[in-house]
Amino acid sequence: MRGRDTLMWFDSHCHISGDAFDEDRSEVLARAAEAGVEAYLAVGSGYGIPHNARAIDLAASHEAIHAAVGVHPHEAETLDDNARRALSDWLDAPDVVAVGECGLDYHYMNSGREVQREVFAEQLGWARERDLPVSIHVRGDEPDAFGEMLDIWNAQIRGQVEGVLHCYTGTLDFALEAIQAGFYISFSGILTFKRDRGLRDVAAGLPLERLMVETDAPLLSPEGARGKRNEPGRVTRVGEVLAQTQGIPVEEVAQITTANARRLFRVEATGT
Repeated sequence: MRGRDTLMWFDSHCHISGDAFDEDRSEVLARAAEAGVEAYLAVGSGYGIPHNARAIDLAASHEAIHAAVGVHPHEAETLDDNARRALSDWLDAPDVVAVGECGLDYHYMNSGREVQREVFAEQLGWARERDLPVSIHVRGDEPDAFGEMLDIWNAQIRGQVEGVLHCYTGTLDFALEAIQAGFYISFSGILTFKRDRGLRDVAAGLPLERLMVETDAPLLSPEGARGKRNEPGRVTRVGEVLAQTQGIPVEEVAQITTANARRLFRVEATGT
């Protein structure tokens, strides 16, 4: 059982409905609950568009799990009219609280740039129409991926909804600009790496009231567990390092990042 003094955390981005957890998902969730994870955003995109249905089904069967539905930039070229009809239905499911993850990925280029931009813009339209927040993936060896993402966001959203830049790896200047455009910034296990890409310095310069923590499980296990399958319970380690970078108690980070996630995704706390 979870102790009275256990901190409460919200894993703001994980793929707990993925195949990597099919054999022991119940045990993984039990370990996360024991660690203090009280809520999860189960992201359906990234494993093929049909996988979104699995995230919705999982959320429907677990009070603490909420779903995000969308088209990952890797999958942009697979979006057709049949998939659009399915996504329209999925986005209206009661346990869906966000569009995503969606965005631009100019690193792997599994889909061409133009179709990535078009599909991203289309999904922002879905978010605006449904008044849903957006979970954003942006990655690229060239800096224009971040700039183009923000240009499309500003053109499509027009201040009507908010979003989160998940697994943030960008600069401090860009993060501050994104916050002004209505984004939260979410840090993953990369923040804990010995070679953290300068992220601890970025995190130190950002306001806690716009920050979240995540695992991106099964990816990006934190330092000390690298090479192993990641689990939502390890979000606590991300929070601990974020507290160190901000120079504040971990209790404050747990409280505020959880409140931020609940506010963005409009998820109320349940009884514990």
